[in-house]
Amino acid sequence: MKNELEIQIKVPNKTRYLSLIGKIGEDMARELDRFSGDREAFAYHLNMVLTEAMANAIKHAKASDPDKEVLIRISISERQLTIAVYDCGQGFDLNSIPLPCPETDLLEEKGRGIFIIRALMDSVVYRKCKRGNVLQMKKALK
Repeated sequence: MKNELEIQIKVPNKTRYLSLIGKIGEDMARELDRFSGDREAFAYHLNMVLTEAMANAIKHAKASDPDKEVLIRISISERQLTIAVYDCGQGFDLNSIPLPCPETDLLEEKGRGIFIIRALMDSVVYRKCKRGNVLQMKKALK
């Protein structure tokens, strides 16, 4: 594991922690010396991706059970950032999520999270795993 970093965060299944998780993403992006692009834009994008992914996990994965946790694992290698958000919900088919209609849906409060995540990350996969489900997002750093 040369020059790699892994952060694991367990967060209670409550929306009150969304801004904290977003801030962690921002701070991490600002400190990454491996990223050669616009750091402020990258920080903003990581905040949005983490906030949207966690909000979806809370809303769709046992939102009625605040004793559940959402696990977030962030891995940074020399060339790639990987974010994995684990939830205990019923899961969904990522490919069945329709693109929002620009004339009407972009102003709605729901249905934009996956669209935003896909727009900001290089790859997005959602699948079953031992812990329930995982939304895995990857972004090239160089």
